[in-house]
Amino acid sequence: MRYTGVPLVLGSLIAAAALFASCSSKDAPELPTGGVAITVTSDRFTSQGTVRSRYTCDGIDLSPNVRWSGVPEGTGSIVLFLDDTDAPGGTFTHWLIYDLPPSVSELPEGRGIASSGLPEGGYQGQNGFLGRLGFAGPCPPRGETHNYLLHIFAVDGTLDLAKRATSAEVIAAMRGRVVGHGSLAGTYRREE
Repeated sequence: MRYTGVPLVLGSLIAAAALFASCSSKDAPELPTGGVAITVTSDRFTSQGTVRSRYTCDGIDLSPNVRWSGVPEGTGSIVLFLDDTDAPGGTFTHWLIYDLPPSVSELPEGRGIASSGLPEGGYQGQNGFLGRLGFAGPCPPRGETHNYLLHIFAVDGTLDLAKRATSAEVIAAMRGRVVGHGSLAGTYRREE
């Protein structure tokens, strides 16, 4: 008796492992910190609260509104990260924006759509979902509660990276240049 399905099953398992590996950020460098404290608020992503399903893969996957204040003198641009700190492969980036002008202090709801454009030269970076641009909401495995951190960084100039930069490229370009930082923390759980 021949098992003709074994190569197909093994091939599927290898492809799934490669896909998972490409979606994880296990080796992603840690985000820098430092500088003055920036206040970050959102009507939709409340600090230490639960992220509303509207802003997740279980809802319409819309980016929440975000506001910040207290950006210090000498800021050349703003960087935003939304990360899942409990992803199986390590920190996983759900949203990345860089080179926003320091005059921008708010992103309205829905601005994370890759085609929506950003104010005066900001760029959407690649998220962890195979390099897609724009916002991709929280989507932990069913039955698990994950923690999400929304960071705002003030840096001393523009990062001068190409469009579609990765989180690793943005983090490397920010090293030693952070003049302010603030964050919001939230959780999300998908029911089984």
